[in-house]
Amino acid sequence: MNNKIEIPLSRKKIILLLLASIGFISGGIWMVINPENAGRYFNPITKRFFYLNSESIQVIGIVGILFFGAAVIYGIKKLFDKKIGLILDSNGITDNSNASSIGLIEWNDILDIRTKQVMSTKFLLIDIVNPEKYIGKAKNGIQSRLMKANMNMYETPLSITSNTLNYDFGKLEKLIKTEFNKNKNVG
Repeated sequence: MNNKIEIPLSRKKIILLLLASIGFISGGIWMVINPENAGRYFNPITKRFFYLNSESIQVIGIVGILFFGAAVIYGIKKLFDKKIGLILDSNGITDNSNASSIGLIEWNDILDIRTKQVMSTKFLLIDIVNPEKYIGKAKNGIQSRLMKANMNMYETPLSITSNTLNYDFGKLEKLIKTEFNKNKNVG
């Protein structure tokens, strides 16, 4: 590949993710402040109301506040990030699209690229020769833990999604797989 393909971050998608996170934080606060009302929910499958005790609801609310609070901080940071979201060139894939992104993933290190869907979110899993090499590139402990969690769940620490990119997932999947097939034996 002689030219490089650059896919920018999508400010619009990042803002939508920030707004959703703020909504979940609001729900978490409500669960902490008013656990009696938050503990009652309707299960449409059984067509019954279920009740959780107040302490369980408050713990769920606190966990939600912490998780989505971290997502808001990350989203604000990403909103002002000047780096390109994803770059494909003769060296490999340079990823700056999510919290577990570590930069350059060399073509020669990639064994396979798989697609996975969890609920409505699709992402690409990048199977690599030496996962520890990439986990070792983590910029901090949180990123390292995210990569290790990915490793435990999906057998690879690396994933790419279009959630923060100005690009459609189907087109992204096709583009990355095409470039991988062109470059996997080069160099």
